[in-house]
Amino acid sequence: MLFPTTLVGSYPQPEWLIDRKKLAGRFPPRVRARELWRVPEPWLAEAQDDATLLAIRAQEGAGLDIITDGEIRRESYSNRFATALEGVDVDRPGTALDRSGHPNPVPRIVGPIRRTRAVQVEDVRFLRAHTTRPIKMTVPGPFTMSQQAQNDHYPSEAAAAIDYAVAVNEEIRDLFAAGADVVQLDEPYMQARPEKARQFGLAALNRALAGVTGTTAVHICFGYAAIIHQRPSGYSFLPELAGCACAQVSVETAQSRLDCSVLATLPGKTILVGCLDLNDPTVEAADAVVERIRRALLHVPPERVVLAPDCGMKYLPREVAFGKLRAMVAAASRLRAQFGGG
Repeated sequence: MLFPTTLVGSYPQPEWLIDRKKLAGRFPPRVRARELWRVPEPWLAEAQDDATLLAIRAQEGAGLDIITDGEIRRESYSNRFATALEGVDVDRPGTALDRSGHPNPVPRIVGPIRRTRAVQVEDVRFLRAHTTRPIKMTVPGPFTMSQQAQNDHYPSEAAAAIDYAVAVNEEIRDLFAAGADVVQLDEPYMQARPEKARQFGLAALNRALAGVTGTTAVHICFGYAAIIHQRPSGYSFLPELAGCACAQVSVETAQSRLDCSVLATLPGKTILVGCLDLNDPTVEAADAVVERIRRALLHVPPERVVLAPDCGMKYLPREVAFGKLRAMVAAASRLRAQFGGG
C-alpha cells in the first residue's frame, strides 16, 4: 500500500485517567510523576488497559494503517523506560537542562546502566491481542536518554550513551519477538544538541540497532508543540541519519514548514512525513494535508512516504486529535487515488 498512515507514538490520555492540566503545566517528566494519575495504584493498571483500548479503537476508527498503544501507560515518552534501568537513582534525582534550557529533575546515573527486565513487552502483547492491523511500539533513544540524566558514574556521556544503547537493543529484540511490526526510537535531542549527536549520538544509535532485523524508525523533532512554540525552518541534525541502520526516519514538516529538500539527503530511507500541525487547535482540511505531502514528494518517491503527525499527540484534546487523524487518512486516500497503490 502506498501512503500508509500511523501515529508517531502518543495519543491523548483521557481526563479521567490523567490530570491533563498538570500534564500541560510542566515539561515532560524525566523521573516518575505519579501525581499525574487520577486513578489510585491498586486500579491504575486496569484503568490504563481500558484507556489503551480506547486509543486503539480511536486509531482504527480514524482509519490508521499502523497502530500504536498511544503510549497511554506513560507519563512521558521516555521516563517509563529510562527509570526502569539498573544503575540509575530516581529517588535521589539529579538535574539536567531540557532542550529549552530549563533545569529538570532527571535520573542520576550511579552505576553501570543495565536492563534487567523487559519494560514494554507486555504493552506489545496487549496491543497485538487487540488489533489485527500492523503495530508499532516506541522506545526512547540512547542519545536522548544520556542527555536526560545526570552522569555521576561514567567517564563520559559517550560511554553512558553506549550502555543505554545496549539496553535499548535488548528491548528492541524482545519487542519484535513479542509481535511488534515496527519499533521506533525517539531521538529529539539529536536535533537539540547536534554537535554531541555528531560526536557520539549516531554511534550510540547504531549500537542500539545492531543485529536487529525488524523494521525500525527514528523520530527526530523540534519538541512538543504545546511546549516549544517556535520552529526553525530546517533541522540542525538530519542528513547524518543517512548513516543510521534504521529503515525509516520520522520528521516534522507541518508546523515548521520544513524545507523538504533536506529529505533528498536520506536516500533509501522511508520517511514518516509529519503532516499534522499540532500547534493548531483546529482540524486541518484533507487538502491542506495533501499539499504538505506534495512538498515532500518533490524529494522522496511515493513508495517511501508514510503519513504521520508532526510529533506525539498527547497534549491535544481527544476530539481534535481524532479529527486530525481523519483528515490525514482522507489525504492518504486522495494520494493513493492519484498515484495508484490503494
